[in-house]
Order: sequence, then C-alpha cells, then structure tokens
Amino acid sequence: MNINPGESTVELKQQVHSQILFGPELDKHSSSEQFLLSIYNSVQTSIFIVDVLEDGDFCYVALNPTHERWIGISSENLRGKKPEDILSPDDAAKVRQHYADCLRFGKTISYEQCLQFQGVPTWWSTTLTPLRDANSRIYRLIGTSSNITPVKQVAQAKEIQTAQEQLLEAIAQWIRESLDLDTLLHHLVKEVRHCLGCDRVLVYHIQPEENSAVIAESTITADSFLGQKFPDPGLIAKYQERSGRGCIQIVEDIYTAGLHPSQVDVFDSLQVRANLVVPIWSQQQLWGLITAQHCHKPHQWQEIEIDLLKQLATQIGIAVHQAELQEQVQHLKAQLDLQKQQHQTQLQQAQNFQVLVRRITEQIRDHQPQTQVLQTATQELVPLLQLECCYIEIYSSCGTQATVTCEYTTTTSQHQGLTKKVADLPEVYRSLLAKQYWQSIEIVPGWHPKLLVITQLACPIFDDQGILGNLWLSRPTQEMFDEFEISLVQQIANECAIAIRQARLYSATQAHLQQLEQQERLKNEFVRTLSHELRTPITSISLAAQTLESALTPEGTLNIEIVPQLLQILHNECGRESKLINDLMTLTYLEAEPTAPTLIAIDLQTWLPPIVESFRDLTHCQRQKLHLNIDQSLPPLETDITDLERIVTEILTHACKYTPAGEIITVTADLIQDAVQLRITNSGLEIPATDLPRIFEPFYRLMRNDPWAYSGTGLEMALVQKMVKHLGGSIYIESANCQTTFIVKFPTATTL
Repeated sequence: MNINPGESTVELKQQVHSQILFGPELDKHSSSEQFLLSIYNSVQTSIFIVDVLEDGDFCYVALNPTHERWIGISSENLRGKKPEDILSPDDAAKVRQHYADCLRFGKTISYEQCLQFQGVPTWWSTTLTPLRDANSRIYRLIGTSSNITPVKQVAQAKEIQTAQEQLLEAIAQWIRESLDLDTLLHHLVKEVRHCLGCDRVLVYHIQPEENSAVIAESTITADSFLGQKFPDPGLIAKYQERSGRGCIQIVEDIYTAGLHPSQVDVFDSLQVRANLVVPIWSQQQLWGLITAQHCHKPHQWQEIEIDLLKQLATQIGIAVHQAELQEQVQHLKAQLDLQKQQHQTQLQQAQNFQVLVRRITEQIRDHQPQTQVLQTATQELVPLLQLECCYIEIYSSCGTQATVTCEYTTTTSQHQGLTKKVADLPEVYRSLLAKQYWQSIEIVPGWHPKLLVITQLACPIFDDQGILGNLWLSRPTQEMFDEFEISLVQQIANECAIAIRQARLYSATQAHLQQLEQQERLKNEFVRTLSHELRTPITSISLAAQTLESALTPEGTLNIEIVPQLLQILHNECGRESKLINDLMTLTYLEAEPTAPTLIAIDLQTWLPPIVESFRDLTHCQRQKLHLNIDQSLPPLETDITDLERIVTEILTHACKYTPAGEIITVTADLIQDAVQLRITNSGLEIPATDLPRIFEPFYRLMRNDPWAYSGTGLEMALVQKMVKHLGGSIYIESANCQTTFIVKFPTATTL
C-alpha cells in the first residue's frame, strides 16, 4: 500500500483499517469503502479482526475504536499478538476454542463468554464470521461483540437472589427440624459454594485456649482446611475486637488489596486469591467466621454475595444458639435421668443399709461377741458399696496406737493384726480423733502394668464417752464416696460403737466380778490364816498355863526348873500375839486412807549406818556377811523416821532369815534420776518368778516346811509395801542369778 507523506494521521489510520478489513483488491476511493469504514469507526458494537495463519494458529489484526475503549488496548498494541499475550490462560483457551469452531464449521457462529481485562470480568455476546480468499481458504475472522455485562449481572443477581432465598428457606427448615449443628453446617457450606460459584466455603469456630479450628468446609480443590487452625492469629484478632460491617473482610485480589506482606504470604500459602469473611455472632459473642474463597483468580465480590454471607452468618448464629439450648436441654435431661438413677440407687442402698443396721442391732441385743458383730459389718459393707477392702481398727488405751481387729477383703488380707502409730499419720488421725471422717485418693505403691488408684474413706467410731476406733473402706476406683454413702457408713460406725462399748462393759463387768470373787477368796483365806495365826499362840499359852497349873497344884510335884521355861513360853507367845494384833491394826489403818505422814529431813549418811549395824551380831552368829554402801552425795531425804526405820528393819530381817550361811547381805543407798534408792540384796537365794508377785501378800512365807525356823507374824512384807506407798515411794523385788534384791525408791525434795 502506497501512503503519501502529506496525508493526515486519521487518513493513514483509515487506509490501514481499509487494507486490514478489505484487502488490497478494494479501491480505497470507492464509496463502498468509505461506507464500511464509517461503520467500523462509529458503530457502538465492538469489532475485532483475527488472522488465520498458515499453520492454523491465530493472531490479532485490529480493533475498532469501540472495542479499544471497552478493553483498554489500542489496535496498534494488539496487532500481531496471540490470545495468550493479552488474556489469562483460561480465557485464552476459551477464545481459541471458539476460533477453532468457526474455522472448523466454516460459517458464522455466535456465543457468550466472560473475559477478564485488567482484572475486570466482562460478559460478551459475540458473532464470529469467517472471510475466504480467492482459493476459498479462510484466512481471516471478523468478530462483533456486544458488552452484555449489565444484563448478565442482573440475571446473575436474580439467580443468586433466587438461590439465596431457596438456601435461606432450606436453612430455616433445617433449623426447624433441629438438625445437629455439624450436619447443618455441612449442608450449608456445600449449598453456599454452589450458589456463589466459588472454590471454597468454610466455617471457622473461634474457641478459647487455642482450640479454634475449621469445623465445616466445601471445596473443589485438593487441599482441605478441615480441622486446621488459621496460621495467622492476626486474621482473627480484629474480629474479636470489632463488630458490625466494619468487621467484614473483602479481598478481591490479595496482590492489589493493599494487605500487609505477611497477610499476603499467608493467603498465598493457603492458595487463596480472593477472600470474603463475615463474622458469626451468637448472643452478642463472636462464635466464628464464614469465609468464601476463590483460589486461582481474582473475584469482584458483589453486594448480593456479601449480603448472602451476612444473612447466612445470622442464620448460623441462630442455629448455634438453638444448638446450645438443645445441648442445655439434653444436659438437663441427662442430669435429671442421672439424678433419678442416683436416687433409685441411693434408695436401694438405704434399704440395704437398714437391713444391715437391723441385723447388727439384733446381734447387739442378743449379746453376740464383739468380733462377730464387727465381722458382720465389714463383710456386708463390701458388696453394698462395691469395696475392695473394709476393716476396723481399735485404739489402744493410751490412744497412741490403733490395731486392726477385723478385716474383710476381696483380695489377700493386708491389714489384719496391723498396728499403726497415730504419730506416724498426723494428718489422717487429726481429723479422725476430732470425730470427723477422712477421705483420699491414692496411687497403689509398687510396680503394676497399669496404674492402680484406690479411694479410701475412714469414719471414726465413737460415742458420748470418747473415741473407740475407725471404720476403713477402700475401693479400686477414683470415684469419691458421696455424702449419702458417708452418712450411711457413719450409721454403721455408730452401731459398731455400741457393740464395742457393750463388749467392753461386759468385759469390765466380768473382770469386776472376778475381782470381787478374788477379793472374797483372799478375804476368806486371810480370815482363815488370821484365825490360825491367832490360835497358834493362844494354844501355846493354854498348854503352858495348863502345865504350870498342874505343877502348882497341891497334889503335883513342883519342878522348879520347868517354871522359867513355861514363863518364857507365855511371855514369847503373848508378845507374838501382841505383835500380830498391832501389825494387823497398822495394816488396816494404812488401807483405810491414813493421815499424811509427818516428814522431817534426814541425812542417810549418818542415819542409816546405826540401823544396819544393829544386825551385825545377828549376821555374825548366822555366819553371814553384811556390807553397807552409801553415796556421799546423797541429798537430805524428807520422810517419816519411824516408818522408814520399820521398812529397813523388816527388809533386813527378811534377808537375814533367808540368807544361807556364808552368803552376803548388801545395803546400798544412792541417787538415781532425782530419787533416793535403797537396795537390799542377799545372795544364796533365788525366788521363782511365779512367787515374786506374792511376796507382799499377807501371811505368805517363802519356806513353809519349817515355820518355827522362819518365825514372824506373816504381815511384815505387806506392811512394808503399804508404808512405802504411804511415804510416796515405790518398792519392787528382783530375783535372778541366785540373789534377791529389794529396791525402794523415794523422790527427793526437788521432785516432790
């Protein structure tokens, strides 16, 4: 084509368009050319021209001014480019398919399509006409397009509105049908994604303590976010701080929305290109988010789409509230059922316990042994409360120890006969001794394939007279004993207290009866012995008097030599009788709460030696050795001199009686732990252990074969014991290794 230099730019452009449209064959000055050019330049319909290359490919030739305005690309910039050079891959594939169809069919075709130019989706109604050369080859395609975007938007809006109305009606129906929340959300996201035509719709539930996660999702992509947590807390934080429309996030293209780079990175990692987020509120609390997403291309969110998501968020909030109410109703119903079941269980337990209480009461009434009553209680409690073990422990008299006297267990016995020290478990026994129950959950010690845990309960056994023991229960679970069970166990503990107290009273009564019988026996024996002891000297006196009387009669022959002997017998027996009566009166006086003794301070270093020396001649005659050892640091001793002298004299007399010839009698006085101790030891004599407790009994003699050789009233040692006690001291006897020791202790003045 020849172009003159003087021609204007418009003329040049028209010549180019003429060549493109009609080829070189058409005369450029013909009226037909002018008419067609005027139409090409002024028509409101978009016109574009595509060349069909020899290899079957396509490239653009020109656009009319109307089309340039619509798509924002000049004809010069378009010329020679292929569809992929100006369109997205998806759009390029679509237009190529239409061009190929026109080429294949060889005739004009019409179609509608949506293309994006500069990120803006536009709907076109296109007619594509093929042009042939002289050889009937299609070498060019001429397309005319009308922008039908407004019409499509209206139609699409109507479709969305219709779908929205149907969806909202369906949701209302689902809510009326009381579908569970998970099922409702599953249906909802699926229908919303179809309604909006997006790639993904999900519901994100916001919970405390980082438990938030996607709980419902519908997607056409291979990646699923179900059960996952949003990686960027910043995307969620703003919804927790704001409310209303300002909280809605609308992102049409993450790369052009002015987002923070970190948010762009998050969206990009999730393969999200366009994002619409609407908060879900339930009872003025942010419950979660509903999100619609396009994954591979931008999307211009329409107002109707936003309104749909907002209405859905409102419906979800209602459904959530309804689900919470239903959950509360179900929870209350479950609680009522549980309470009913517990009430029935408690009623049955109470009946079983009443039977047990009645059985124990009958045993107590029938004076059954304590062991049998306690065994019944422990044995019956195990099945009633599903226990592993039940046992009863009784406190010692001093209250420092508790011994298990009765146990029933479904396994091997672990506690029978066990004695526990109260001081070793202060926290446990502090409550029990205060008459309060104690309960705990403990791990069973030792190695076990599976961790074993037991629950223990201890209820004190007591009455108005004091604490008696404890009733222990254990079961192999972590379930604590409830108040109802504890009250029932306390009833059994009260019955056990009655049984124990009755058994102790019976035992005490029996012991008292035995003691009375023993006292009666001892009294009778004492009276018999006393009668014998009184009769013996009287018999001797009577015989001596009769002999003396017969000797002094006129018919008798007076034997002067026998008179002194008879008088001596009379004198000795009278003295013996007098001493026996005096000792008996003193013993009776000391047993009948005597008056306090008259105490004076004495120095044993000077007072004791004369008393011991008075026995020197007797021991010498009996070929016995007598020793005295006195601690020179002894403090003064406050005592009654008369009683103390009687005590020492009687013990020394007893020692001299029973010490064989050649043996040793030792008197020792020393200070032992703030007490003055007198020890009188004689060797050569060992008293059997069975006789030691009887030494201080009235009229008890070690040697009964020869009473004349071991004379005395028989009340001496009984008097010694009473006098020592009267002076505030103590006396006891030891006998071993062929020697016997009397030990007398008196507290010093500083310890009184």
